[in-house]
Amino acid sequence: MPAAVSPTAIKKQPRFHSIHKAVKTGNVQQLEELVSSGASINEVDPIYKFTPLHWAAYSGSLECLQWLLWHGADRTDVTVRGWTMAHLAAIRGQDACMQALLNDNINLGAQDDRGCTPAHLAATHGHSFTLQTILRSGVDVNVSDKSDWRPIHNAAFHGRLGCLQLLVRWGATLDDVDNNGNLPVHLAAMEGHLPCFKFLVNKMPTLSHSLKARNDHGETPRDLAERFYKTDIVEYINKLQREKDQPKKLENFTFPGHDAAFRGDIETIRSLLENRVISINERDDKGSTLLHKAAGQGHLSLLEWLINREADCNITNDAGESPKDVAKRFAQLAVVEFLKDKMGNDSDEELNDKDKRFFERHTVEESTDCKGDLILNKQGKVDARERAYQKIEELKRLLEIATSNFRQLGGITPEDREEKKAEKEFEKKVYELQAQLEYERLQREKLEAEVDEYREEIKKLKELQAKEQQDNPLVATSAISVASEAPSDPGKEKKKVKRKSLYSPGGMFVRRY
Repeated sequence: MPAAVSPTAIKKQPRFHSIHKAVKTGNVQQLEELVSSGASINEVDPIYKFTPLHWAAYSGSLECLQWLLWHGADRTDVTVRGWTMAHLAAIRGQDACMQALLNDNINLGAQDDRGCTPAHLAATHGHSFTLQTILRSGVDVNVSDKSDWRPIHNAAFHGRLGCLQLLVRWGATLDDVDNNGNLPVHLAAMEGHLPCFKFLVNKMPTLSHSLKARNDHGETPRDLAERFYKTDIVEYINKLQREKDQPKKLENFTFPGHDAAFRGDIETIRSLLENRVISINERDDKGSTLLHKAAGQGHLSLLEWLINREADCNITNDAGESPKDVAKRFAQLAVVEFLKDKMGNDSDEELNDKDKRFFERHTVEESTDCKGDLILNKQGKVDARERAYQKIEELKRLLEIATSNFRQLGGITPEDREEKKAEKEFEKKVYELQAQLEYERLQREKLEAEVDEYREEIKKLKELQAKEQQDNPLVATSAISVASEAPSDPGKEKKKVKRKSLYSPGGMFVRRY
């Protein structure tokens, strides 16, 4: 009987005769071998017209994507629809690949043949975290395609509540119309996306501004909902018109899935997922997923239900916490034990890079990527991380050598420039302090010299006084007697001098009756 073949060995078999297949499955070693044996790094797939770089972005093969970019793959190639690799990453929600493209200064605002940018496509497919990466690159949140649809129109039409919330927070305008005069609220009503419709009505300035707005055909959101038989929308509009008031702003309305997870409401989450209002790994404004909310409150049954539906328990929030870390913070011990079985390695364990376990989970953040054709198992991911770490060490060494060579040739690096500038500033400060110290020293010496002169003068005066007393003893004796006869209280003497006699000379006393 032949020996069992490991998954790693299967990947190394020569069945990957195509460079595109190697990239789609994330096998960077096979990719390197194919390119070394003569395969073109920019070879176009005869069926889909994708280059290896396109397949890497589409399938989420991050390591292959980095390898292709590093080895000079053409970044300007587009598919038959005008899609760049950023468009393909946006369609599949490959956030890690999108971040790699952003770090490599790839244009994330490029438009395809219909004028759609990656932001349009991410909003269409409901990948809010990938959309956030695109918006952080500085693209225009209100860019329009050839139908005058902005990303907010795509999100409203397809019922992507998370993307809709994100776009509004990033400054998307709610009163922009498409080429048919439709506002986002028209599109949400037309397709019957009640959560999105409620959110848009809630965000509009007034109730009449949202419900009485007409498109180029004179139709209001109610007219469109009635024409396409969207009874939920019609009933909600009737309720608002009966109340004749702006709907109340609900505190947790913008993240209904997270609010339901916080309460442990499985039925609400099931409904939101089935209607594709939210995705299983959708994040809120702090990067938390449904698992984070459920773990913090100890909803063990909900956690198990979400994980069985492929929720990723390795995603970390903006504070770097996994669901297990949140459970620890709130002392949910049963949840911690449950997630420890699911996650394996303890995320708090500090390991040395010489230990193999360092590459299992240590400081590695997962994303909401759709893996598709990737066949990387756990060991494959560990090997990929180890190769990436070795590349870091190799590049550090090469950078040190290149920097040394540059300096030997007389070059000055920006770091050297900054260091010299800092040294000059330091020397200037030291010189100023030394000058100030010298001035203070001279002032002190001058004052000490004056004190010495005054002491010398006092000494001479005392000697002169003593000599005069020796030469004229009578003057000294009379001076002593005068001093002894002097009144002890000069104030009383002063008063005696001021008193006058009642019978002064030349005066007379007159008595009146």
